[in-house]
Amino acid sequence: MNHAPIGSSGSKKPWLSFWQILNMNIGFFGLQFSFGLQQSSMSPIYKYLGADEASLPYLWLAGPVTGLIVQPIIGAMSDRTVSRWGRRTPYFLIGALICSLGLLIMPFSSSLWMAASILWILDAANNVTMEPYRAYVSDRLRSEQHAAGFLTQSACTGLGQTLAYLTPSLLVAFGMNSNAVNANHIPYIVITAFLIGAVFSIASILWSLKTTPELPLDPEQIAEIKSQPTGWRATADEIILAVKEMPLTMKQLALVKLFQWYAMFCYWQYIVLSLGRSIFGTDDPATDGFRDAGLLNGQIGAFYNFVAFIAAFALVPFVRRFGPKVTHAICLLLAGIAMLSLPDIHTPALLYIPMLGVGLAWASIMGNPYVMLADCIPAHRTGVYMGIFNMFIVIPMIIQIFTLPLIYHRWLDGNPENVIRLAGALLICAAVAVSIVKLKKQHTDTH
Repeated sequence: MNHAPIGSSGSKKPWLSFWQILNMNIGFFGLQFSFGLQQSSMSPIYKYLGADEASLPYLWLAGPVTGLIVQPIIGAMSDRTVSRWGRRTPYFLIGALICSLGLLIMPFSSSLWMAASILWILDAANNVTMEPYRAYVSDRLRSEQHAAGFLTQSACTGLGQTLAYLTPSLLVAFGMNSNAVNANHIPYIVITAFLIGAVFSIASILWSLKTTPELPLDPEQIAEIKSQPTGWRATADEIILAVKEMPLTMKQLALVKLFQWYAMFCYWQYIVLSLGRSIFGTDDPATDGFRDAGLLNGQIGAFYNFVAFIAAFALVPFVRRFGPKVTHAICLLLAGIAMLSLPDIHTPALLYIPMLGVGLAWASIMGNPYVMLADCIPAHRTGVYMGIFNMFIVIPMIIQIFTLPLIYHRWLDGNPENVIRLAGALLICAAVAVSIVKLKKQHTDTH
């Protein structure tokens, strides 16, 4: 069957202004505020609740496993959804609401099993929102606006995570006691940050849907969607067929994402522990130094995410001139060098220098692979391919979870600083892997 490009009204998509593109991505700000809280706070929360250092990766299993299962299914379902609220919108709203509830409950966890269980729910909700949101951006924009759309989405990622990382330090600046903790040793500044995140999660999605609603499908597109088989078996068959017919560019990007996401998971899990040793000389979660390491990570994490926020806009003309492939390789290389240097820095102020490289890479990671992907996938499978593409994120994370504990003591000397060095080396490997990716020539829509 020949499919018309589903997701636009008529043969043309309207050209969106910068402010329209920004508004449609505000929802990603709230979504990424939630992810930023997880990245900056989950390992410290687990340590406060008594987790073993080498076993930390196992406690991060929720995100990649739910992403592996949920995102391709939700992506395929959203491709086939016709409702009074839109094609992707129901998934945004349901995911954001559950995410807000998870953020409300998480900082009140009283045990490891409770925190890990809530993380499963929280990540499932985030994943319900994530890929339909990326498909919505692809649906809404002409191909020549994809770079602006996805890099603006990357900017909202940077801004959301900047504030998520920085919120505990801001709360301290506003007068909260950084050493005040509840009965489970979780600082009140962390609890408050999660409560703020719960508000942002749902409010930002509502803003985007109000200001930039989905384009209505025309009768032919609705008829085509309704003519497709429904049910779990049809969804599964669609995913399997999409995998079999996966474009070459997408397959080649899988290797890039293997290296870059294994590296980023290493960084998020062990950066607080690494800073605790290299800057404060401690790995004891009961000490002021360990809590200070958490605050310092929030500050440098906010900085690299703010760099990503600025860089996402700055990269747009660079990508137009040199292409997403060259841009991505350079950014990954700079981040690899930066992470290799981090454990050898013992002065907090100097940490901001390598964070420039990490910020550039984070902007590129959240934007350029999707620019490369969007122009090689068929329009009628945008949702399912965005979901499958996420598998190239979560599979490396799952591999990391089950392999890093095996090598933590044997090859990495039980030292979190060596995990950060490993992350740097893998990012350099990712930069090299970008060179094998063959891009499809970008097509353009007529005005």
